[in-house]
Amino acid sequence: MIAEYEIVCLCGSTRFIDQFLDEQWRMTLEKKIVLSVGVWRQGPPDHAGEWIGKDVKEMLDDMHLRKIDMSDRVHIINVGGYIGDSTRREIEHAKKTGKPITYLEPIA
Repeated sequence: MIAEYEIVCLCGSTRFIDQFLDEQWRMTLEKKIVLSVGVWRQGPPDHAGEWIGKDVKEMLDDMHLRKIDMSDRVHIINVGGYIGDSTRREIEHAKKTGKPITYLEPIA
């Protein structure tokens, strides 16, 4: 059986790992291909990026934009309405490339 599957890229702060995993599980069972964050812990919360280094952080950010390019839709994990700088950049990229954007929680 060959089926058409929507490809969804999850974006949001990696502090919301539980919500990412919940959405990935739910969407996969809804027959969606889910692209998500590849590295969850970049370093201690007050030293983000310190463990992986600046070059790796830049590569991971760029890779996530490529995942957005591959997707049919972007789904924002915005727990409590939180959208950080990296997620804002990803939303702008999605808008610029014409990707539909949905949100876990209603936006104000």
